[in-house]
Amino acid sequence: MKVRRRLVQQTSRWFYANFSTDCNESNMSGRKFCVGGNWKMNGDQKSIADICKTLSSAPLDPNTEVVIGCPAIYLMYARNLLPCEVGLAGQNAYKVEKGAFTGEISPAMLKDIGADWVILGHSERRAIFKESDELIAEKAQHALDQGLKVIACIGETLEEREAGKTNEVVARQMCAYAQKIKDWQNVVVAYEPVWAIGTGKTATPDQAQEVHAFLRQWLSDNISKDVSASLRIQYGGSVTAANAKELAKKPDIDGFLVGGASLKPEFVEIINARQ
Repeated sequence: MKVRRRLVQQTSRWFYANFSTDCNESNMSGRKFCVGGNWKMNGDQKSIADICKTLSSAPLDPNTEVVIGCPAIYLMYARNLLPCEVGLAGQNAYKVEKGAFTGEISPAMLKDIGADWVILGHSERRAIFKESDELIAEKAQHALDQGLKVIACIGETLEEREAGKTNEVVARQMCAYAQKIKDWQNVVVAYEPVWAIGTGKTATPDQAQEVHAFLRQWLSDNISKDVSASLRIQYGGSVTAANAKELAKKPDIDGFLVGGASLKPEFVEIINARQ
């Protein structure tokens, strides 16, 4: 733990002295825009059919990768209705393949019914279900070992932001992932400020870019320059059709993880934000 704290502190000090110079230069290196829709605990067969129909009939930007995070009970149903090019994600998975873990699902089960992604570490899992950084990282590595791609979520609370601890918190969460994840090729990081999730409040494009640039530099310093240049970092937190285009212009924002708006027709406009 002392090593981790020292790593967080050193990274934060370096960043404030050398803010985001190298990382902005590396942004236009071919990272494919990635938009995830996290339906959370919402939907029924009728509403899911309507959303899938909208996504099937709308012209979606071919340069944007789209992933839908569907409630587990409807994953197979959604897979049969979604366009083939749209990825499907579980919203959670446990850290082992099978066993006596009532109510849990495994990455192997997700793969078996057609999912190719999983969302892990969402703030609701951390805050409501008390998942630790370490558990989330263990779950992420197991999902990767099982062949799933991972949307790895991080983000600070309002209290942490107001205390000036944003960079410290996201670096701590990234440190936990980095202690377990060996290959980042199938990982997308989603930065979601907790205070902006479902509140209607959104980090300004400049606020979001500042944290994304910090994360890009953190990756360069603590993982590798190659991972920093290639890893996609999504922004999440009350993303809508009204603010998506401005957010998408920022050099270190590589996509979105969208909550409530992914249940609405405007999700198509968010997917097409870079057109």
